[in-house]
Amino acid sequence: MSWGFLRDLLSGVNKYSTGIGRIWIAIVFIFRLLVYVVAAENVWKYEHDEFECNTKQPGCENVCFDHFFPVSQIRLWALQLILVSTPSLLVVFHVAYRENREKRHNQKLYRSAGQIDGGLLCTYLISLILKTGFEIVFLVLFYKLYNGFKVPRLVKCDMSPCPNAVDCYISKPTEKMIFLYFLVATSGVCIVLNVSELSYLIFKYSIKCYTKTFSKKQQ
Repeated sequence: MSWGFLRDLLSGVNKYSTGIGRIWIAIVFIFRLLVYVVAAENVWKYEHDEFECNTKQPGCENVCFDHFFPVSQIRLWALQLILVSTPSLLVVFHVAYRENREKRHNQKLYRSAGQIDGGLLCTYLISLILKTGFEIVFLVLFYKLYNGFKVPRLVKCDMSPCPNAVDCYISKPTEKMIFLYFLVATSGVCIVLNVSELSYLIFKYSIKCYTKTFSKKQQ
């Protein structure tokens, strides 16, 4: 899969982001997307082939693997990256709508099409809420699906068609656990940045509205 479209999306959003938003984009691009493409993807590349159980019973190994890994961790991480990044499209579309509206009316309707105010501010806030929501949902999913943020070396499986409780061994558990911790840490940092940016924008425009109201009363 080519991740070029996600890189282009993040580059486009960077023009309309606040300072905190640009830090979020840098973390997503450098510490999540590049780490996924360059290193993490290869760690999970042959996870099914390297999953071994101490039995030759046909079907047992597949059933046990499906039980302990109902969704591949690396595919879930990829889905998280996509869903966390796509709310930024709302901002890009809104700016494009503003620019198109100015062209149709052939006049300047906004001080700047990319300035975060009015309707674009609402769109930006919604995108931040969606991104934060997706981050939290995926962290909960990881925790629930894999019984915590850990990768065990050995799992015991007694599901049919296994003849009895068999021992199954997961390949490269330490390496996978390191990447899983890295994923959780970067997700946590991104949540903090999103909440900080959300609070900053709400505070900034609350002060702005209060100042305008106060000025009108003074006049």
